[in-house]
Amino acid sequence: MNLEYFLFLALRATGLVAVALCVGYTFWRFLGVSLSTAGTVLGPRQAGVPDPRIERVGSGEPAHRAYWWRQMWLDTWSAACAAMLSIWYRLTTDWLKRSVTRLFQGRRPETGVRGENGFTRGVMRAVAPGTAVGAAMGALSAALVVSVSLAVLGLLCGVVWLSAVSAVLILRGADGLWTAVRRGRMKCPYPGCYRPFPLAVHRCPNCGEAHAELRPGRYGALWHVCVCGRRLVTTSLADRQRLAARCPHCDQQLPEAVGSTRVVHVPIVGGTSSGKTMLMAAMVAGLESWAQRSRLKVEFASRTDSQDAGTLNQQLRQSGWALKTQGGQPRAFMLIVRHGRQRRLLYLYDPMGESLRDADSVREQQYLAHSDGVVLVADVLAEPEVRRRLRGPDVERADAARPAEQGPMDTYQRLTGELAALTGRRGRLPVATVVTKRDVLDQISSLPVPGAGIDGWLSEIGLGALVRGLGHDFGTARYWAVSAHAATGAGALDSEQRRAAEPVLWVLARSGLRVKGLLANPAGTQAPGPVDMPVPDRSGR
Repeated sequence: MNLEYFLFLALRATGLVAVALCVGYTFWRFLGVSLSTAGTVLGPRQAGVPDPRIERVGSGEPAHRAYWWRQMWLDTWSAACAAMLSIWYRLTTDWLKRSVTRLFQGRRPETGVRGENGFTRGVMRAVAPGTAVGAAMGALSAALVVSVSLAVLGLLCGVVWLSAVSAVLILRGADGLWTAVRRGRMKCPYPGCYRPFPLAVHRCPNCGEAHAELRPGRYGALWHVCVCGRRLVTTSLADRQRLAARCPHCDQQLPEAVGSTRVVHVPIVGGTSSGKTMLMAAMVAGLESWAQRSRLKVEFASRTDSQDAGTLNQQLRQSGWALKTQGGQPRAFMLIVRHGRQRRLLYLYDPMGESLRDADSVREQQYLAHSDGVVLVADVLAEPEVRRRLRGPDVERADAARPAEQGPMDTYQRLTGELAALTGRRGRLPVATVVTKRDVLDQISSLPVPGAGIDGWLSEIGLGALVRGLGHDFGTARYWAVSAHAATGAGALDSEQRRAAEPVLWVLARSGLRVKGLLANPAGTQAPGPVDMPVPDRSGR
């Protein structure tokens, strides 16, 4: 009984010491140490020095990954491990191996100094078991509280991660919907490329680094942080298009409006010397003329387009004619056309006439696959059936106008089959047929004067098959007769410039731009009166 009573008193004393030590000291000590360690791990190891725990910007995207994407979880896991390890380390090292061992040896736990007398050493040995149990209880209680706290932190991190991912998905969806509503299909305007792409490469305005993934994602939802520290917005809704952009395939500069504005692709096709280049110059001049007297606004999409237009206009003012189109596939001539709050990015393609000489050449014109409408340039003076109708001086007048190398019927036949193969939607495309060199046609008495209803006039002079083919193969067809000579160069007629712009305005109207009111006849078949001017010896009108 005496032994049992002694053991009972010993256990009770140990329990009292353990509880008192746990509640009064070790629990709070372990809890403070673990939280302090977790906070230290979450902070920088040394202020102003790069932290090796943070992922470096790689050779791919020159931007820091968003904190919530991966680093948040790494920090949380590191803090949890550090907090638990600090409790285990303090328990096993500071308490069990040092303090408790010293108490069993009759030494003071802080200094290791031996007790002054036997009684003091006995008391130390008596409280040693309670100290060990109290330390273990304090460590276990603190670990439990820290575990709950870390679990809550993990849940909060999960909420943050889900919120960020949801924001990314919403922003991506909104940006995609905005692009879809505007039909801003991004396609390269440069020869040899012409390829579509979902996202342009954007350059940082501060350091010039190329960002190929500048959209809501793992590098950030609202913005990305460039390696230089500059914040870059990630959506078109936040004016991402203000950043310099390049094609991801050929790395050439893209106009600012790409990605935020619906693009309308309009190739101008016709034989060599049919007057395509002069017609394009007349169309641009006509759009600018309309901009001075209506809500229509026109601007060049890039400095290169402005320079090209200036060079062509200077050439037309000096010599009255345009040089033959050279080179391989054409670079798109780009204009931003606005009407009220609507706007379109207009791609005008002026290919060489030789590009339509055979099926293989047409197939190489990959920009045709993106066509939203086609301007077919018809030099009727090159058509054999029309040439046979000419008599006397009219033959000389036609020869002086330098007819195209192939007639409009040959151009149409070479274009239509390959266009169906390239686009797969030829039956939905509008085609604006423009009879050029009208100033010459007005002076040829062997042919009727182009009047109202150019389609009927074409049938009358022997090109009925062309009219029937266009009406059958394309979604809709309209006809104009234009004198590019009267609309360009020195002494250009303002009225003829506006008339020359009607075909491209009609195609833009088909894309949803509200410009039908600018057309003299929305049906597009009304021809103007004759243009009385001499016939110069040159290659195109």
